Amino acid sequence: MRTIRIGAGAGYSGDRIEPAVELAERGRLDYLVFECLAERTIALAQQARQTDPDTGFDALLAERFNAVLRPCVANKVAIITNMGAANPIGAARAAAGIARDMGISGLKIAAVSGDDVTQAMRGRDLPLIETQGRVADIADRIVSANAYLGAEPIVAALAAGADVVITGRVSDPALFLAPLVHEFQWSWDDWDRLGKGTVVGHLLECAGQITGGYFADPGYKDVPDLARLGFPLAEVGEDGSAVIGKLPDTGGTVSVKTCKEQLLYELHDPARYYQPDVVADFSKVQFDEVGPDRVAVSGGAGSPRPDTLKVTIGYFDGYVGEGQFSYAGAGALARARLALEIVAERLRLTGVATTELRLEIIGVDSVHRGALAGTGPEPQEARIRVIGRTATLKDAVRIGNEVETLWLNGPAGGGGAWKSAREVIAAVSTLIPRSEVEARVTYEVT
Repeated sequence: MRTIRIGAGAGYSGDRIEPAVELAERGRLDYLVFECLAERTIALAQQARQTDPDTGFDALLAERFNAVLRPCVANKVAIITNMGAANPIGAARAAAGIARDMGISGLKIAAVSGDDVTQAMRGRDLPLIETQGRVADIADRIVSANAYLGAEPIVAALAAGADVVITGRVSDPALFLAPLVHEFQWSWDDWDRLGKGTVVGHLLECAGQITGGYFADPGYKDVPDLARLGFPLAEVGEDGSAVIGKLPDTGGTVSVKTCKEQLLYELHDPARYYQPDVVADFSKVQFDEVGPDRVAVSGGAGSPRPDTLKVTIGYFDGYVGEGQFSYAGAGALARARLALEIVAERLRLTGVATTELRLEIIGVDSVHRGALAGTGPEPQEARIRVIGRTATLKDAVRIGNEVETLWLNGPAGGGGAWKSAREVIAAVSTLIPRSEVEARVTYEVT
């Protein structure tokens, strides 16, 4: 049976670059996919583009393309990525410029846009999902709104001969599903194959997580050579079955356990995993080890796609001020607790208005709360963290400033002051009819 080899070049925007280069050079791939968009990333990119219209795409795009473009072209590996963020057309132009600088001619680069529905959201009163409230509640604070496109525009670009496809907001698994639909000519109503392809995409989308990165837990789940962690690749057959693996001389591990953990990642109902192209069914997925660092995947299915598309809305949600300070040696914990008491009282005395405020000691009660907090042996060092949400930047700045004053006005033996004040961009979701979203594909040719 004919198979297609797809590699995962990134699992988030700041991911390592060397594993992708290894895949491009030695992976015998047909496609290398970079998944680089988290929920708030486009909102932040949209803000950057408002300052400079030529920006708004992934900050590491140039570094990544400079690293992988030449081996991909040499080995006939097509690139698919959502590094376009808020400006896929600008990202395509930037990639074309890099190719020209390398002397690479005849490269066809597609930009998939149409996911930006910001203006359409401003006048809507749709219910939010995953939280209470309505779009109208945040209408005057919306920074961005992007619908999750599916695989169709990527398939159209590949069918038109694109060597590189750069998108904005697209469902993560769709980046991997698209080349399968294109290569195997799957029908858009072949729900089981689309479901199987979505399983493959979901397994690959977080890159190093499935090769042991997030899986590792020393003494319980040991993973070799994490500093040289290899990123995964999949050999996918025309029937949607797949084998997950990695390059043999790289760090990490691929096992039934790593695959199971990744399958369950961000999963609510395993039988109803809603995607733009299909409602995938993961409930009967099976994994079988078929060799060292090789796991066969079977059993995925699907049902008809939903009539709506998810939209992630980025909106301004106030400010956060933060300060940190360290104490060490005998009595460090007692001095840290006194420092927090001082800061709390100072914020009250000076009238700093917060809607949320956390005062914690990192390593003692910053994660564990209540009965579990501080039950271990007393540490020889303690770092306090004070963080508050405010309505104004001025109050956010004052939080960090009060922590910094501990240098001279707090308990003895402190140091390592750090502070920040920043705007908060939050993310919520809603649904809109897919008929209201129209994807577009444009091209750059070197």
